[in-house]
Amino acid sequence: MTVPATPRPTGHPGYSETLPCQEASAQAARTLVKTALSAWQLEELTDTGVLLVTELVANAVKHTTTRLIRVAISRPSSTWVRIGVTDKSRILPHLKKANGDNLPASGRGLVLIDALTDRWGTDLYRWGKHVWADLKVEEQA
Repeated sequence: MTVPATPRPTGHPGYSETLPCQEASAQAARTLVKTALSAWQLEELTDTGVLLVTELVANAVKHTTTRLIRVAISRPSSTWVRIGVTDKSRILPHLKKANGDNLPASGRGLVLIDALTDRWGTDLYRWGKHVWADLKVEEQA
């Protein structure tokens, strides 16, 4: 079942959507990222943003048993775009280190997120967590 993304403003400015915690939700999350970046005229961040949200959704699906996730794309400032996924698990993600040149097939998501972003992290709440990744907005000439 494909879940359509319906952008809803949340904050100053932002888009978010509550989705089922399942692989199919990655498509709706990608659409939400594309919508937000287009609205902000930041299309140059689309490829990276889509990849980030795909990995964040995949991590939530794989590592939690929550029924729903919340995908959010926001502009905490004029120089940053934040892409995040909230779930009800309090288990913190951790970056796996490669042994030599080998990295297991599972566990590459955060390595990819770490490589593609300027910063990423986790906000822990009493009821769950929000894993986020920030992209720096390059100043336009």
